[in-house]
Amino acid sequence: MKDLISLCKRRGLIFQGSEIYGGLANTWDYGPIGVELKKNIKDHWWKSFVQDRADIYGLDSAILLNPRVWEASGHVGCFNDYMMDCRKCKGRFRADKLIEESMIAADQAAEVGGWSKEQMEGYIAEQGLKCPECGAQDFTELRQFNLMFQTHQGVVADSTTAIYLRPETAQGIFLNFRNIMNTLRPRLPFGVGQIGKAFRNEITPGNFIFRTREFEQMEMEYFCAPEESLQHYDAWRRFCMDWLADIGLKAENLRMRDHSEDELSHYSKATSDIEYKFPFGWGELWGIAHRGDYDLTQHQTFSGQDMHYQDPQSNQKFVPHVIEPSLGVDRLLLAVLADAYDEEEVNGETRSVLRLHPRIAPIKVAVLPLSKKLNDKGLAVYQQLQKHLVCDFDTTQSIGKRYRRQDEIGTPLCVTIDFETLEDGAVTIRERDSMAQTRVSLSELLHALQAKLAI
Repeated sequence: MKDLISLCKRRGLIFQGSEIYGGLANTWDYGPIGVELKKNIKDHWWKSFVQDRADIYGLDSAILLNPRVWEASGHVGCFNDYMMDCRKCKGRFRADKLIEESMIAADQAAEVGGWSKEQMEGYIAEQGLKCPECGAQDFTELRQFNLMFQTHQGVVADSTTAIYLRPETAQGIFLNFRNIMNTLRPRLPFGVGQIGKAFRNEITPGNFIFRTREFEQMEMEYFCAPEESLQHYDAWRRFCMDWLADIGLKAENLRMRDHSEDELSHYSKATSDIEYKFPFGWGELWGIAHRGDYDLTQHQTFSGQDMHYQDPQSNQKFVPHVIEPSLGVDRLLLAVLADAYDEEEVNGETRSVLRLHPRIAPIKVAVLPLSKKLNDKGLAVYQQLQKHLVCDFDTTQSIGKRYRRQDEIGTPLCVTIDFETLEDGAVTIRERDSMAQTRVSLSELLHALQAKLAI
């Protein structure tokens, strides 16, 4: 993990947030290369889940919602976790996360979601869990805290209203169910997807960008008839797993884990997590939940608005059930980086390389003139390719060092301009993974690159 974090900073993927002021705990900024990778991941999700499907529509709902929304959803009363402090170093920790880390280290199934306060305290005492900061075994009693960030709306101090930064994007979709029904008049089953920021006041964020307080979600709510809901649930489980393979994640680093009855939310018929084997162990990557009719029913009760769907054939009225595949952009990006990172020895030196799938690689092609005297010719080639592919134009340092730079940011192909180019009108295509080189005429260059990228 240290090597990966070092590469991310060195090559402009991810920087520490507010770094010049000493940083702000577990906040991260995406640099010029990282923001392209993140955008490519989101664009591919949007294309797969929204644009390529006739049964799913897009949405971009507000971050700030009426406070009653979070009462209806249960977040005000139930979105709580247990925390404890170390009396020696004053560190503050989420009890469930410390227990999960202990269970993972012991190669046990980490299923703490349904545990009571007494169960957690009993496990901590029996296992003699130590403070991860100082090693002491002296924790305070567990006490609850709410994971939502609270802020205030209003211009006058004594008339402000307490509101929350949304802890998930899903509720904005449920709030717009009637609007989408009234404007587009879709028939069941149909889904609504969106990508957006969410905020959770995590006590123990860590493991780089795996768990942060500010993050992006790619969520889709799929509305369906109750009797068909389990069928759609199974279909989305398969679709999500196949999608991860499509962006290049290795099958041996993925597994599907069904939640036990103790873990399930009271309204859920079934929930599964697609887990990824991160450098620090298995962790949740993608949650696929059968939410039943809980959310729409709650908002119908609290708002007084009708959330029923009337089947046009049978005239039967019912509140649709919902299947929710929910994926964190930042967590997926970390899995992509961990899966793609590789080191190998080449000519007695260590080569670091990101073997990213060309579909999500930040830069598809780098144009590299062999000498400064060839810069003008190289620039002309770059400008032609740039109209069709995301390209980089690099002229500094030796060609070997430039290759290594492109390898480390996952660029699949490099085009080298040499002095022979001026004579024969051909260039060399160098492949990232195999380092094989092919001579191609300039007239065939774009076609050859597109064929190799296969995107």
